Amino acid sequence: MTNANPGLEPTAADDPSSSVAAGPLVAAGAAIPGTAGRPPGLPASGHLAPGRRPVPPQSVSDGRRRVLRRLGQTVRWVLLTGFALAFMYPFAWLLAASLKPRGEVFDNRLIPLTPTPQNYADVWNQLPLLSWVFNSVFIALAAATIVTLTSSAIAFGFAYFRFPGKKVLFSVLLGTMMLPGAVTLIPNYLIWKTLGWLGTTVPLWGGTLFGSAFYIFLMRQFYLSLPRDLFEAARIDGCSFFGLFRRIAFPLALPSAIIVFIFEFQASWNNFAGPLIYLNFGDPKGYTVPLGIAYAMTMYSPTAGGHGDYQYVMVASLLVTLPMMVIFAFGQRYFMEGIAAGSLKG
Repeated sequence: MTNANPGLEPTAADDPSSSVAAGPLVAAGAAIPGTAGRPPGLPASGHLAPGRRPVPPQSVSDGRRRVLRRLGQTVRWVLLTGFALAFMYPFAWLLAASLKPRGEVFDNRLIPLTPTPQNYADVWNQLPLLSWVFNSVFIALAAATIVTLTSSAIAFGFAYFRFPGKKVLFSVLLGTMMLPGAVTLIPNYLIWKTLGWLGTTVPLWGGTLFGSAFYIFLMRQFYLSLPRDLFEAARIDGCSFFGLFRRIAFPLALPSAIIVFIFEFQASWNNFAGPLIYLNFGDPKGYTVPLGIAYAMTMYSPTAGGHGDYQYVMVASLLVTLPMMVIFAFGQRYFMEGIAAGSLKG
């Protein structure tokens, strides 16, 4: 029998035995049954050689990334914990000192050897602390409330109205922040002396009647983020300019107003130079908390005839920090909202 394909290899049709051994022919480019989805290098039987296990590169990179992420989180938590302990140490020392007797106040132990909680009851008889707290609360509330309202009104004027010289006037206003407080200290003192208000609390909150440059700038940035069409629509409906501020602008700017209130309350509560200049007359009961604590330090000093009862000073210092902690605890949500909202438009 002659070969039907001279010069070529025998085909499966020419060799019947090959069809049994090799089975049906596989077309070029067609997938071999049972090999779909198998990783390269894996035998057709599906079993690996002993001691060999393929590791995809993606799995290696993901594992390294997870290790680095966990390491970064660990370092971050360690740093945050260290900084938190460092900042909390003075407060912990103050708390420990307030519970110590007179001879152990400055022994630098965080756990008192002789706990003396009686200091918290005796401090009210040793110092006019209640009068100091009342004076500080009154001054801080008056200053914070007045400066919030006046600064908001002035800031709304700079943000909404258009008049000649507005940019120049606003630049001059910002320029006043560059002046050190010592430059205006003597002129302010002479003004209050001429008015006859030395020895009263008026100089400590009366200056806020004209607003503050920093607070005006802060509130103006928030007002600029409000759509002007909102105020124009209110004007068409017959709303007055003061009504725009009272009914629309100020309620929308409440988060920023709370920021101003907290800032000014804290500044007035911690103010020492102002009461030292204007209240350092007559009865110590008229002092504020910072001035009163300084007076107590001098009164208990052995060089001034005292007996070194500094544990009462520590108790007073600890108690007067509580109002600020409470105010920040209740106002921190508005604080964060106001910071975010005030930065929307520069």
